[in-house]
Amino acid sequence: MTTVVTTAPTETAPRPTGDAPDTAAAFRRLTVLPDGPEKERVQEVLLRAWLPMAHRIAWRFRGKGESADDLRQVAALGLLKAIRRFDPGRGPFEPFAIPTIRGELRRHFRDRMWDVRVPRRVQDLRNRVRAASAELAHTPGSPHPTVARVADRTGLCEEEVREGMTAMESYSALSLDAANGDSDADGPNLADLLGEPDDGFDLVVDRESVKDAVRRLPQRERAILYLRFFEDWTQSRIADRMGISQMHVSRLLTQTCARIREETLSPAESSAP
Repeated sequence: MTTVVTTAPTETAPRPTGDAPDTAAAFRRLTVLPDGPEKERVQEVLLRAWLPMAHRIAWRFRGKGESADDLRQVAALGLLKAIRRFDPGRGPFEPFAIPTIRGELRRHFRDRMWDVRVPRRVQDLRNRVRAASAELAHTPGSPHPTVARVADRTGLCEEEVREGMTAMESYSALSLDAANGDSDADGPNLADLLGEPDDGFDLVVDRESVKDAVRRLPQRERAILYLRFFEDWTQSRIADRMGISQMHVSRLLTQTCARIREETLSPAESSAP
């Protein structure tokens, strides 16, 4: 039998405090039961009894970008973990369960609510830097704490502080359709700032690749090549300029391009495995 984490219907306000159920007998029974369907049934009874408390804790995490239903489900999972780990001999259940549920909710936000995934170490740096920056910002005369002051407050080195500050910008991301700075709705958006592939770079690479082969061409072939591809002359005009037929110009261009291609590609082909 599998324990089902069940949540109550959506509430519009948190329930009043002070409604902790009397489940001491159920917890004592849970400690002596062997693993099996009966133990899981008792766990589910305890889970249902303490769900109002878990939902109150989840309510405090509202307004942070996660749905209320998801928060209640995470809180219920934390409650189930607390029930399974609780030792009745160490005191009341509620003081033990509350930190467990809160920790589960915090881990949920830390691990799943980042738009840009960063390592957990960096997430922890971000939290320490953010907390220290907030404290220092309320200190008279330091509305914008420096990296050095944050490092002194947190005990981190300045490089770690900078890393944490960078991570503070990774928790949420802007849409590319968002407005660019203070521009109005009809102005440019962030996508307008993105670059596009430039075919000119490929042209530069191609020109550099064939440069040596072109230099080794006879003067006439080099002149025909220049007039055709750099000056954009027609074959007929080149033929008139060179005093040869248009067919001859066509053959020379074909032969010249083939020679350049062969000389340019042969070193790469000879070095290929």
